[in-house]
Amino acid sequence: MSIFSALSRRRFLQTAALTIASSFAFAAAGITAPQAFALGPVLGTVIDYAAGVPDGSTIKEAGHLGSVRYVSQRRPGAEWMLGKPVTIEETKDQAANGLKVASIYQFGKDETADWKQGAAGAAVHAPQAIQLHTAAGGPKGRPIYVAIDDNPSREEYDNQIRPYLKAFDEILKSQGYTMGVYANYGTIDWAIQDGLGSYFWQHDWGSNGQIHPRVTLHQVAGETENLDGIEVDVNDVYAEDWGQWTPGQADTPTPSGQTTANSGNVKLPSGASGNAKNNQSSATLPQTLAGKNLDAKTIRQLGNSVNSISSKLPVGQQIVLPSEEQINMILQIAKSSS
Repeated sequence: MSIFSALSRRRFLQTAALTIASSFAFAAAGITAPQAFALGPVLGTVIDYAAGVPDGSTIKEAGHLGSVRYVSQRRPGAEWMLGKPVTIEETKDQAANGLKVASIYQFGKDETADWKQGAAGAAVHAPQAIQLHTAAGGPKGRPIYVAIDDNPSREEYDNQIRPYLKAFDEILKSQGYTMGVYANYGTIDWAIQDGLGSYFWQHDWGSNGQIHPRVTLHQVAGETENLDGIEVDVNDVYAEDWGQWTPGQADTPTPSGQTTANSGNVKLPSGASGNAKNNQSSATLPQTLAGKNLDAKTIRQLGNSVNSISSKLPVGQQIVLPSEEQINMILQIAKSSS
């Protein structure tokens, strides 16, 4: 299958027209177009979904290259999210149909958005993301996208999102992974300025119709399809490497410049539970750390909130809390971002 067979004729013609128009615009100005993904051709499409799991053969027949899948549990009140989390059965089915998968972590949304917990929240979320990615067959060396599914202010970015991404990034790197960022144009730009993220998946909320020149994937607003009775979002692919993997794939060496000294082992939950209750504790954590001193006591208090629910879960489904070594690492990250 050629890379363009994944595109509808309409999408292909739109993309070609945009590319040609951009080239003429730069030529008229007497300058060379920058080498940026978003100014190149769309290489295909991938889908993302939460309401259910389409069959791999259906995804292939629709002409997509694969999907971006959740390595996070469904939050309380969102029992309709039958497509969370991704499973090894699903990734094997997609691989059998010649499809690839990429991973993303997003548990909360709106008032319970993950990033509102700052660096302390990342200390709880990142190990769960790694555990579910691994359980679904995900290798090391691949990115896990971290969702900023909002249109945040600069103040929110500085006080909560930056510390959250820094902590998440540090934990991923310590375990041999890289980080992707799912966000709007402005947030992606801020993250790049801070050296956060190697892959960028843009959504249109607050992007003012622009596509960031460093974008890897673009979630086209309003572009959806119905596959096997499940509504899926369609994303344009601008890079050959969009973070994709298949179960059983050998670990990918971490790209140059992405490795760091191990900052402490991240203890992962035993087993590979897909129980929705496994991550409900995130909803009980304080919704924001703004205006609070981020110290070891605060992080331990957050951990106690998690433990009160985790202790009631079956063996193998408990949520693993950050160790003292992790707490110290998160405090250092938070201090450097202030």
